[in-house]
Amino acid sequence: MRIAFFNPQGNFDKNSSRLTEHPDFGGQLIYVREVAMELSKLGIEVDIFTRKIIDENWPEFKETFDYYEGYNNLRIIRIPFGGNKFLRKELLWPHLKEFAEGILKYYDSIGKMPDFVTTHYGDGGITGAIFEDITHIPFSFTAHSLGAQKMDKLGVNKFNFDGYDEEYNFSIRINAERVSMNRSAFNIVSTNLERFEQYGHQLYNGAIDINDDSKFKVIPPGVNVKTFSSENKELDNDFWNEIEKYLIRDIENREKQYIVVSSRVDEKKNHLGVVRAYARSKELQKMANLVIFVRGLKNGFKDMDKLSEKEQKIIGEIKRIVEDHQLYGKVSLFDVPGQEELASAYRYFVRKKSVFVLPAFYEPFGLAPIEAAAVGLAVVATKNGGPMESFDKGKYGVLIDPFDIKDIEKGILDGLKNFDKYSELGKKRVLENYTWEITAKRYLKSIEEYLKNPIRKENYLKIPGFFFNEKNEVDKSLILEYLKSTN
Repeated sequence: MRIAFFNPQGNFDKNSSRLTEHPDFGGQLIYVREVAMELSKLGIEVDIFTRKIIDENWPEFKETFDYYEGYNNLRIIRIPFGGNKFLRKELLWPHLKEFAEGILKYYDSIGKMPDFVTTHYGDGGITGAIFEDITHIPFSFTAHSLGAQKMDKLGVNKFNFDGYDEEYNFSIRINAERVSMNRSAFNIVSTNLERFEQYGHQLYNGAIDINDDSKFKVIPPGVNVKTFSSENKELDNDFWNEIEKYLIRDIENREKQYIVVSSRVDEKKNHLGVVRAYARSKELQKMANLVIFVRGLKNGFKDMDKLSEKEQKIIGEIKRIVEDHQLYGKVSLFDVPGQEELASAYRYFVRKKSVFVLPAFYEPFGLAPIEAAAVGLAVVATKNGGPMESFDKGKYGVLIDPFDIKDIEKGILDGLKNFDKYSELGKKRVLENYTWEITAKRYLKSIEEYLKNPIRKENYLKIPGFFFNEKNEVDKSLILEYLKSTN
């Protein structure tokens, strides 16, 4: 079997050299890479299609073909479209017909076609729809994130819509997502919550029936268990020495347990909820120290000026709480630069019987607590979103109300006092349900089942003309009607 992955944005190379360095090179690329690798290990011929870039600032992506060492069934194939220079994902939309046609031209040149296509994000999805319209080869759609939720989070309204639309191309993106979810063989979601809350948004009415089980497959992403492992790695000695230096600098009693916060510094992640819970609780302070990983903060609060304005605001408020409650000697902020170092830091704090805390106001899936659990930290996570499913309503970790400081305090205490229980249960949960091998096998099972009994439905949405001719006017009426009804 041959399976193609359509992922026009970001890019892939054998060294994964740009991952996490740019907004287009984030979790979606890691997801595609890991699933593709695992499928290839199952004997599937896998083609990852992405964009060819001939740009001196992006030299890794100029060759047509690339590969990952040791994965003989997997090829990275770069298709030229949209010119030579790097383009951020919001600028790719007018060129996706060219991408689809380039993929078709490639397959014509080798005299083979894929059996199935799996598409990623709205731009990959609409490419898959165009390709399917020409070839009749079915595709799945994995959104990763949907434009309607991004609009809501940004506070888009009828007064500021034009500005946001110019920046983010919401008019095109929403149309692309509607067509992608409508015409796909099935839609892959990480949780049932994603299916009903995100695909159930008003802007997708008429495109998808969220109660149609045949249109959805719940396939959670996985953890790289080679990286996020409880087994010691060569890196550990050196990085643990770095951690010890930070703790000697900041912490008075280093033999306590630890509360670990490592999500990106963002208001939605609610770092302040943990800091406020810790500040008000003498019991927490007696049992544990608090450590917060912040990319770039080698010198703790002294490096605040290196952060973005939004990050500085949050870290500045943390500093104020630390000073007001005399928490110096109990709190440490320091830099953890990459995934390997993050896993190493988790291994260090497992030895201290520590808890990982994700107090986000809402977390669509929550890969970070699963990674922490894989290494052996006890997990305390928000009950709002994916962790409710991944930790089975609190059976494998502690779930908290992120809006309730007392509940955050109570949950962290539970995790600290019952570390052995939650460490063992959490690790078991991840290894049995959330590895990339399991994710790939679920993809393959869903694809094989569909190909045995393909379901073609009537009344598929037409692909809007502007995806074929960029001069055509984009239909914004659906979004404008939605904004009128909500403002």
